[in-house]
Amino acid sequence: MARARSKAISLRTRLLLALAALVLLSLTAVAVGWLESRPAGATPADMAPANDPGTARTQLAELEVRPSRPMAGYSRDSFPHWATVEGQCNAREAVLKRDGRDVVVDGRCRVVSGRWVSPFDGATWTEPTDVDIDHLVPLANAWRSGAGEWSKEQRREFANDMVRPQLIAVTDNVNQAKGDQGPDTWKPPLTSTWCGYSVNWIAVKHHYKLSVNPAEKTELGKMLDRC
Repeated sequence: MARARSKAISLRTRLLLALAALVLLSLTAVAVGWLESRPAGATPADMAPANDPGTARTQLAELEVRPSRPMAGYSRDSFPHWATVEGQCNAREAVLKRDGRDVVVDGRCRVVSGRWVSPFDGATWTEPTDVDIDHLVPLANAWRSGAGEWSKEQRREFANDMVRPQLIAVTDNVNQAKGDQGPDTWKPPLTSTWCGYSVNWIAVKHHYKLSVNPAEKTELGKMLDRC
């Protein structure tokens, strides 16, 4: 009797284990199917930070804090862009290729198709004309922060910098809404990006020794609190 009961328990255990394995396999299949069904080029809707939050806070503390300088003398032409990166490819085309998936270019290195996920709003685009290349720290903002005192070559480097997190492919109308505003008056629509946005903004300003105004510094600190 005891042996029969033991066999029944053993059979029940094996059945339960088999059922658990089937459930696990089903969940795995669903996960794989979801991953494979995502559009090519889909990426998490956030911004990869250039530094850790601790480094960003240290850099923020090192930035000069002063009122914004006047715009007198400013012109976008003072920041020559888009510079040639390689062959016939300029910085704009290079960023489109770097930030997109399945990007196709013509014989003159002009991007004709691809897929881009804008980190500011999470929107996916397949037409290059729907995508702008955002200067994370806008040119006019840089001018007010000290770039007005730079040489034209320094401004050229800043406007075409693909080493720092300064150039990003984003939704065109979101970039236009941003304009030349700093974090004190404009932030990306997706709050999940605010940590990376603030870290990268600070990294760019710190590298180029640009100043921040008091409201800008305060908002950057609040954005870092989301990290």
